[in-house]
Amino acid sequence: MAKILIIKLGAFGDVIQSDGAIRDIRAHHPQDEIVVMTTPAFRKIFERCPHINRVLVAPRAPRWRLDLMYKLRQQLRAEQFDMVYDLQNADRTCFYYTWFLRGTPWSGIVRGCSHRYVVDNHRKVPSLQRHAAQLTAAGVKVVHTLEPDVSWLADDAAPILAAEKVSTPYIVLITGCSARHPQKRWPYYNQLAEKLMAQGMEVVTVPGPDELADAKTFPGKVLQGPRGFYNWFELAGILKQARFVVGNDTGPSHLAAHLGVQGLALFGPHASALSTSIERAAFKALEVPELASLSVAQVLDEVNRRLASA
Repeated sequence: MAKILIIKLGAFGDVIQSDGAIRDIRAHHPQDEIVVMTTPAFRKIFERCPHINRVLVAPRAPRWRLDLMYKLRQQLRAEQFDMVYDLQNADRTCFYYTWFLRGTPWSGIVRGCSHRYVVDNHRKVPSLQRHAAQLTAAGVKVVHTLEPDVSWLADDAAPILAAEKVSTPYIVLITGCSARHPQKRWPYYNQLAEKLMAQGMEVVTVPGPDELADAKTFPGKVLQGPRGFYNWFELAGILKQARFVVGNDTGPSHLAAHLGVQGLALFGPHASALSTSIERAAFKALEVPELASLSVAQVLDEVNRRLASA
């Protein structure tokens, strides 16, 4: 039995999108031990993943911390991996190949590796297409890579919906985004919620720990649970049961998209929907030059059109 390492350090949306690639790697190595190396924030997610055997946690320590780099090098070399699939393809993971595991069979973009994916600028290639091209270059048959399905991430939402007194069907609005990227936030979710509620729809939001203050003004139901917020597994369950989801370009929107939920992501000039691979059969994007210029009426019309055609 061989030992296979998959590297996926983050971020959340990228972790979600790696599901299909990991499934294809598993199919290529059906009897081998598959280990995912990730950061502490995503350990629990990968521990639930049914396609892997084990999780190796590697904090994103500064590379000038030679003591921590030496410790990680010793840890990785002691594993004696037979093959590495670098799905992160960042400067950091290229550094790992060059200084820690040179000579180990390696799939990635780093020069000198055995199964190199050659592209002029891999960051300009949409995420899922990038994974597919990389695995093809490594001789892995691509079946699931372009269609991630993270239904395994979702808890049963029935007890949550009952406790929160949420009527079905309901619509989820994902109003927040990373504090580091305020330009991704559409400013009119409260008004959209009011319009949807006036049409007789149950509307909820599920804020993360950093979004609780903003959620206080939300006119619909704010789902927080006994801890003050729901974890990723509970959120996935809530999203999976939703009739429709509207959100910013943020992790929970990517989660909804790859759960097969019907929905709509709102994009300004910060990135294109194509580059993020967020669009799926049921989940689409509405792209505009400036998010502040995207009116409530435009979004409402698109939501109603999509609901009517479902």
